[in-house]
Amino acid sequence: MEKQVGIWIDSKKAIIVTLDGQKEVKITEIDSEVENGVYHNKEGNKGTFSGIHHSDSETKFANRKKEELNYFLKSVMSYIKGSDYLYVFGPAETKIKLEQKLRAEKSLGNIKLKAVETSDNMTLNEIVAKVKDFYNPVQRKINLASQQ
Repeated sequence: MEKQVGIWIDSKKAIIVTLDGQKEVKITEIDSEVENGVYHNKEGNKGTFSGIHHSDSETKFANRKKEELNYFLKSVMSYIKGSDYLYVFGPAETKIKLEQKLRAEKSLGNIKLKAVETSDNMTLNEIVAKVKDFYNPVQRKINLASQQ
């Protein structure tokens, strides 16, 4: 049986939905440690704050954020090994960074990246439904028609 995976991802977390067969659904949530704001020690004291320290602090922050993002993406990728198909979606550019890493990574085998799409923030149920719809749109339409 083919293992189909959908990943909703932003810089704060990733939700991995694995479809293994017709009925089995496995959901994994990975929280990110990526910082999303810069804190400067002397930010409140504007009289002694120099531009050199400010830019140095921003450079350190950018480097740290890049390292944290790489670690987060590697964590996500470790969960999809052995998958056959992959669908990635989410609101931010993190999905694009994941796509780039997936294309560069040779050790993932023959995973076929089916699509990378932009989507809004979603509830867990909406994410699961979107992944199921992506891999089996005909079955979803039949279920909706039978409920009416």
